[in-house]
Amino acid sequence: MDWCRYRFRSVWQLAAPPDAVFAVLERAEEYPRWWPQVREVTAVDDSTGTARFRSFLPYELVVTAVARRRDPEAGILEIGMSGDLDGWARWTLTEHDGGTRAEFEQEVEVRSRLMRLLAVPGRPVFRFNHALMMRGGRRGLAAHLRSG
Repeated sequence: MDWCRYRFRSVWQLAAPPDAVFAVLERAEEYPRWWPQVREVTAVDDSTGTARFRSFLPYELVVTAVARRRDPEAGILEIGMSGDLDGWARWTLTEHDGGTRAEFEQEVEVRSRLMRLLAVPGRPVFRFNHALMMRGGRRGLAAHLRSG
């Protein structure tokens, strides 16, 4: 097992139609407005940006994200990532019970020196930190969709 590799999956049920959710999720530069753990997103060009994240633990991760797939018809947004995390992340949106089922999948290898040094003892804490970040994102997105 490679202790520096992670695979995450989260499913959010949202009370808004998939096209409305897609419209919010495709505007990554606005994530800091509704996702507390996403501290900053800066566009580099039309398909690339940098992002800073910080959840419960006292460290930040910085990644460069490159758009790999944007398919409104299929409800898919996918990025490649490099920097403190190397890998990919994908949203898949489907209609469900009059709202949206938003599935987030991510597969990454940690490149951050500190996280690599603490890979074995820190793994449960890093997974918990990610879970808190995703909970904050779900709550923030749901509130954003209600207010918009």
